[in-house]
Amino acid sequence: MAGRADSTVLAGARVVLPTGTVENGRVIIEGTRIAGSTPEGARTVDLSGHWVVPGFVDIHNHGGGGTSFATGSAEDVLAGARAHRAHGTTTVVASTVTGEMDFLARQAGMLSELVEQGELAGIHFEGPFISPCRKGAHSEGLLRDPDPAEVRKLLEAARGTARMVTLATELPGGIESVRLLAEHGVIAAVGHTDASYEQTVEAIDAGATVATHLYNAMPAIGHRTPGPVSALLEDERVTVELINDGTHLHPAAFELAYHHAGADRVALITDAMDAAGAGDGHYELGPLAVEVRDGVARLVEGGSIAGSTLTLDTAFRRAVTIDRIPVEHVVQSISATPARLLGMYDRVGSLDPGKDADIVVLDAGFALRGVMRRGEWIVDPREG
Repeated sequence: MAGRADSTVLAGARVVLPTGTVENGRVIIEGTRIAGSTPEGARTVDLSGHWVVPGFVDIHNHGGGGTSFATGSAEDVLAGARAHRAHGTTTVVASTVTGEMDFLARQAGMLSELVEQGELAGIHFEGPFISPCRKGAHSEGLLRDPDPAEVRKLLEAARGTARMVTLATELPGGIESVRLLAEHGVIAAVGHTDASYEQTVEAIDAGATVATHLYNAMPAIGHRTPGPVSALLEDERVTVELINDGTHLHPAAFELAYHHAGADRVALITDAMDAAGAGDGHYELGPLAVEVRDGVARLVEGGSIAGSTLTLDTAFRRAVTIDRIPVEHVVQSISATPARLLGMYDRVGSLDPGKDADIVVLDAGFALRGVMRRGEWIVDPREG
């Protein structure tokens, strides 16, 4: 199914570029890159009736294909990354879950090697610096306040590959940790938080720039207590993560956030756990038992939602067909916005010449038909 594209022209499709959609467009691939002109001897792949969009970028993902980024071996992590690539995610950040600090540091060391090898785009620490009031699928006994010294320990273990840390910034040490992360060029994300509106504004002013899965694991909007959601949505410095699986968010809540923040401030994520692409059954998320039934992951004890089984091709299709978001805006939120957030837009996130040949092919109904990563077909549209 896989194969190197070498010199190839993808022709006849609707091609989504940063400037808009080109009908009967062409994308030229030479080796691992998108080219600006057609090389001699290039092969043509006719994609008439299809869409060609940039590869998807997922900044919040705990695993897939039956394997965990948070607790698995290097081989497990590679298998999980491959599972998501087959669904169009050509760039993925590996997210951890709450655990013992020494274990998290060891896991970060292993994950950092995969980042250095180009298999992952970075590490996202989700926990243990989160609120017990909004812990979701995290083990309460392992939670701790965001002591800047302990945050620094995880950054050092990640050896420069940490991209994001989710914090309940209202906890002792929270604001100081936000400042520390900002100083090190690491995204401070507000999430799993019980913060007030005013406390969230303080965190944003200190340097927090992402809302971890907006709405989920934080207080709801109230007319007298607007809470963190209002503060995160209204501030143009903040990018909001949205899980568009039909379980985490009501479509009206998704559309409210999307239309308020705009495509350049929304990052569509999966928050996927092991079961993404692996079916129903029993799994673990860190130390906690999870049951997946009808595609919905919940803790065995307590029934809290435990991540998702979402893949980004499904999130794309839902956004276009159910939420009626323009295709160009969805491409922005699933590719360009997260790529910019990671500081990788010079390499991925659009189909501009010179960038990695990371490409997704969708049919007229937005079902995935092809995936190319760095010039290699992961899913070949000619074999469908």
